[in-house]
Amino acid sequence: MRCIGIDYGTRRLGLAYGDELGVATPLPALVDADEGKRWAALLAVVHARRATDLVLGYPLNMDGSAGFKAKEVDAFAARLRTTLALPVHLVDETLTSHEAESTIAKGKRRQVRASGIIDSRAATLILQDFLTLEFPSEDSA
Repeated sequence: MRCIGIDYGTRRLGLAYGDELGVATPLPALVDADEGKRWAALLAVVHARRATDLVLGYPLNMDGSAGFKAKEVDAFAARLRTTLALPVHLVDETLTSHEAESTIAKGKRRQVRASGIIDSRAATLILQDFLTLEFPSEDSA
């Protein structure tokens, strides 16, 4: 299993990679202003990493309900499934961006946000949650 974790955004796509070793690592975010170029770059990453599964952050509201942003992610997931014919796993991403942002010094957050570093850190947290469920360690089993 080779997974690409995705933190979906309309301006940036945060990315991470993980496999059966159970460790997610960040990849450079896709930050091109052109949506078509971001999409092409995502497909290139999926093919280059020979991904077998895609793990997509699913933005649920704090009460667990799906809102407007979840509908955008549903459409993105459908596009991924149709184009790539790979399984797309939706993982609750509640507070992952907040957690990822908290690792950046407050004075640098605005500057760092545009680079996609926070987005890829969020994708790493999303993917790590998935991998931990798929490949529980012997300590937690």
